[in-house]
This record gives sequence, C-alpha cells and structure tokens, in this order.
Amino acid sequence: MLGSFLDYLRFEKRFSEHTIKAYKIDLSEFVLFAEINTISDFSSISSSFVRSWIVELIENKLKAKSVNRKLAALRTFYKWLRKEEIIQTNPMTKVKGPKNEKRLPCFAKESELHSSKLDLVFDDNEKGIMDRLMMEMFYQTGIRLSELINLKKADVSNGKIKVLGKRNKERLIPVSNDLINLLNQFYMIQSSDKKQSEYVFCRKNGQKLYPTFVYRRINYYLSLATSLDKKSPHILRHSFATHMLNRGAGIETLKDLLGHANLSATQIYTHNSFAQLNSIYKQSHPRG
Repeated sequence: MLGSFLDYLRFEKRFSEHTIKAYKIDLSEFVLFAEINTISDFSSISSSFVRSWIVELIENKLKAKSVNRKLAALRTFYKWLRKEEIIQTNPMTKVKGPKNEKRLPCFAKESELHSSKLDLVFDDNEKGIMDRLMMEMFYQTGIRLSELINLKKADVSNGKIKVLGKRNKERLIPVSNDLINLLNQFYMIQSSDKKQSEYVFCRKNGQKLYPTFVYRRINYYLSLATSLDKKSPHILRHSFATHMLNRGAGIETLKDLLGHANLSATQIYTHNSFAQLNSIYKQSHPRG
C-alpha cells in the first residue's frame, strides 16, 4: 500500500534510508490504528480522528518529539495523496502536534576534550589511532554519525572534507592540519584491504563501519575523558557547536558547518553560549 509513497520519498524527495524506514514504521502504526485496508480509505480520515491518535500516543507515554515525528510522516503522506489526486481534502491542515519540551544540548567541557587529555586514553596502534581519528573528526567538524560512516577518502582534500548530509545535501567543512596529519598516519598503518577501501573508516573487509560499532567506541572514550551522563557521537557534535559559539563563531557560519536547513535548529546552541557568558560574568564582575 505504501510502496509508491516510499519510492517518492527515495527518488524524488531524496530522503535518507533511515528517514524512509522511520516513516514506514510510523505510517504502518497509523494504518493499524485506523484499521485501513486500501489506500482510498485515507480519504475518510478526519482531523478529529487524527487527534484521537495523538491522544492515544500521549497516553502510551510517547514523548512529544516522537509524536510530532509521526505526525510529520503523516503530513508528508497526505500531501503526496493530494498530489496524486487520491484524496480531495487533507485532514492534517487542521492538526497541531504537542509542544516539544525545550532541552539544552548536552556537551563536554573544552578541558575534557583537550588534546593533552585525550593523548592519555588512546593506544598508539592501528585501533587506537582509528578511534582517536573518529573522535577528533566528530569534535573538529561536527559531522553526524551517518556522515562519518559514509565519508570516503576522495571526500578529503586540500584541507577540507565534503560531507553528504540529510537529503543528500553537500557541504564543505575545513579541517585542521593536525587532523590531516592524524588521517595520514592512520592511512600509513592500515592493512592492505583497508587501504583499497573507498571509505575512510572501514572494517577488515573494506566495507564501511556499522553505526553501533562507532557509537560504542565513542561511548567508551567519552566515559574515560568526561563526566557526562550521555556519551554518544552526537555529544561531540553538540560540543563542537557550543565551543565554536563560545569562541566567537557566527550563528550563520555554524548553521552552514552543521548542515542545518533552518537557522532555528542552530539557535538552540545560543542558550549554551549565554550560559557560558553568564558564568564568566559571575566569576569576573565584582557585583557578580
């Protein structure tokens, strides 16, 4: 039933496979809730019925962010139904989701990610150098987990990396000489199969890494280097953004580096930046 819509997301909208999988799950849950048997049944769905689905999701302790993600999938689907002239009216135009809880991004302190401290937690062998390179790549560029896994050797050149982000949107990120030197050191000690791979980070057979492998390695080293409760590659992305703002980077520049489509997604980091300014003020001003 949903096959044509998923192909539309994949080939016309150019959504990532991760997003397509999530949309498929969300829509399948709605189909089950609404007891829909054919695609034409969607025309009988009213906005009040969609709201009843929202109520059930919330009663099942689903967070507002997750509810809104499911509604986003349903909105996109109904827009496609209208585009294909399968339905005449779109019930989603009168549906609003719950307000998302505003939470500040969690990030590490600059001192916790200082090179001198990280030197102590990584081994000086191929495995240790690869782990160090992954961690530095996350922290120095702010890339996402999926972007690191898919990074190819050809994407690194002339002091920058080319990243293929969400919806296949390309962006260029400058990298430091230290990171390039670490990358070259990593290339030199790789096994022959890995050297022939097109990916920067790969398994013994030359294939790209699994997300869970990268997550576990970063989680392990963040446990050694920081006192954070949350320890994931995304924490390093948050740390990159926060530290850039604290050191004077412009919000527009940060938006481009992070690959955000809208400035509103980047502005959440300004709260952390203000918190840093407030802390400095209280420590420095005689009336603080």
